[in-house]
Formats: sequence, structure tokens, C-alpha cells
Amino acid sequence: MLFKITAYLLAPFYLAALLWRARREPGIWRGLPERFGLGASLPAPVWLHAASVGEVQAAAILVAALRRRDPQMPLLVTATTAAGRARAVTLFASAGIAVRFAPLDLPGSVHRFMRRMQPRLAIMLETEIWPNLFDACGAAQVPIVLASARLSERSLRRYLRLGSAWRRVLTPLVQVAAQSAADAQRFAQLGVPPARIAVTGNLKADLTVPDSVLAGGRRLRAQLGSQRPVWVAGSTHETEEQQVLQAHRLVCQSHPAALLVLVPRHPQRFAAVAEWLRRESVSFALHSRAEPVTAGIQVLLVDAMGQLLEFYAAADVAFVGGSLVPAGGHNLLEPAALARPVLTGPHNGNAREVLQALEAADAVRVVSDGAQLGSTVAALLADTTARRELGAHALQVVAASRGACARTLELLAPLLD
Repeated sequence: MLFKITAYLLAPFYLAALLWRARREPGIWRGLPERFGLGASLPAPVWLHAASVGEVQAAAILVAALRRRDPQMPLLVTATTAAGRARAVTLFASAGIAVRFAPLDLPGSVHRFMRRMQPRLAIMLETEIWPNLFDACGAAQVPIVLASARLSERSLRRYLRLGSAWRRVLTPLVQVAAQSAADAQRFAQLGVPPARIAVTGNLKADLTVPDSVLAGGRRLRAQLGSQRPVWVAGSTHETEEQQVLQAHRLVCQSHPAALLVLVPRHPQRFAAVAEWLRRESVSFALHSRAEPVTAGIQVLLVDAMGQLLEFYAAADVAFVGGSLVPAGGHNLLEPAALARPVLTGPHNGNAREVLQALEAADAVRVVSDGAQLGSTVAALLADTTARRELGAHALQVVAASRGACARTLELLAPLLD
């Protein structure tokens, strides 16, 4: 009851924020009815929920495994963000897999969603815990699996403040497939019985880079210039681009021909980043317009979704954003799987165990600010051997971390059968 009342009290503020964001993200308008649980019915699907783009990429690994297990299995993939839903449509729609926005965590929206979708199993990626949704799954006897589940110390403290009210959310139908032993311990502190917790690993480590990505990387590199130094700043956030540009200006002092490939995390910021580059008097090209990347271009702004892996494949050095600002960091395993030297900032709360594994293998460089990022990139661009060694160590970490998908499927098997 507490969560239902809270949800209704907060609903007007959330809807106002959603409508405000919709002014910059047309995808929100197109899927607005889905957020209220509306839409065509589906026959008892296996439902996977992935909040945003990163979780959708991880879900793709599990979706492929489920399809290999049973090609006729009805699947539904939901996302929270417009970018996540758009990426899910790109990945899954052609395979006949339904894609929707997840319902708002309001009793009415959740009830309509459950009535139309009638899921027989709910698989939630990473840290997607919604009280009213979990309550509805419990009432309908729908098992929930938190796959590739992670729980930070900060989130744990926040949940524990709610006391027994939160523990009731994690019904006996919830099972946890944790990324690490530390995550498993935190879920146990939250109230999940140890018998319902297994350590399965990080699904993102099971990423297999398709040949098409490697081929795309080679094509991009030929377009960007095979001889000029190229580095990528991927999944950057607001105010982080300023530090990245500071770094690039330092890089250009020792590598005047260097090119920065800048890939903002959120599509609604593409236009704002382009305008900021103009104000900074930076010579840049827009990827969406196929503008030529001539020798005088300093920055290629990738204002399109779904191509970050190809640009990592085309680069000499990869910086993973969301880490020079307190956003928790993003997927370090993507450039690592391509054997690229991986750089990141100090804020990696979303994947602390991954960072620790990379650090233990001397497979990552952690920088504190734009100045250190610039000096580190410049040093790596000048040292081919160091780049190859760092990339090879990163790839070894990915190889050693594989197996999460198989372990997750083993946990899911009794529920699927």
C-alpha cells in the first residue's frame, strides 16, 4: 500500500518531466500509450526488461540464447528510455520479437500491462526493481529473475532505509542471478534468501563481436584516415565533453593530425553538443550527414545510435564516458572485447568489479580529469607496443569472464520448462 500511495503522489511530477523530455525526444510521444499499459495483447510471452541502451545490448545476448533454445518461444522486450526502446526495435523487431515501453510503476498501468501481456516469466536486467510491478507479478504468480543483477552500496543503503516495506517487494517468486559475489551479498542484505541467489556473472562479458562490426570498423577507419591517430570518447555525458575536448587539445600538441570521435550517450543532446562545438570554434563533422572527415576536421560528432562498437573497432584508443562525471560509468567490456586500450575516469560505480578485474590484469588506465586523459591518450598514440599490450590484456579479461549467459540459462531452465 505504501508504494501505491507514493507512486500516485509522485505520478504528476514524473509525467510532467516525461512530457518535458518529449519535447526533445520524439520517441517518447510515439510510445506514450505503452507507458500506461496499453497496446495489443500477446500470448503468454517470456518478458525481458532492459532499462536503457546498455541493458538492451546485454539483453540481446540472452535473447539470442533463448531463441536458440526454442525458436518458437514468444518474447517481449521492454525498455524505459526512448533510446533503449529504439535500440531494441533495431535489434529485435526484424526477428519478430515484440518491443514496448515498460509501463509506469502505477497500479493501473501495471494492471493493464499484465492483463494484455500475460507474461509467464519476467527477466529483469541489472537493477530494475519496481515495487508495484513486482507486486503485480507476485499476485499473478509470475516468477521474476533479476539477470546480470547488480546492486551498489549506495543503492543498498537507499533501499534499506525503507525497512520491511522494501523486503516485501522481493517476493518468494524473485530469483537473483548476480554479476558478482559482492552483488550477491548485497542482495542477501536486502532480504533475498541465499537459496534464491546465484552468482552467474556479467552478461556483457559474453559479447561476441560480429564480423559485420569488424568490417564496419575497417570501413570507418579507411574513411577517417588510416594514417592519422584516432581516439574515441564513447557514451559521454553533459559537462564531460568539456574535459574530453580539453584532452583532445592536449593530444593535438604532440599529434597535430589526431582525430577525436565524440559519441554522446543520449540522443537528445546531439544538437546541443553540436552547437557547443561551434561556440568553441572546433572544426567538426556530423556523422549523420555523412560530412567528409578531411585533414582539417578535429572532431567527428557521432549523432546517431547503435554504431559505437564500430567506432571502437576503428579507433587506436577508447575512452568510456560517464566516468569523468559522477554518472557511474558505462560498458568497459565493449572496447575490451575489441582488444582496444581502455581508458576511463574515476566514477565507475555501475561496474566496479569489471574495473577491478581490468586493473588486476593491467588492462585499463584510470584518469582523473581532462588533463590526465589528454596526456594518457597522447602517450598511447605514440607507443604502438603499449597499445597492443593494453588491448591484449583487456581481451584476456573478457575471455576469462565469459559464461554468464550459459549460467543464466541454466538457472532459467526450470522456469522455461
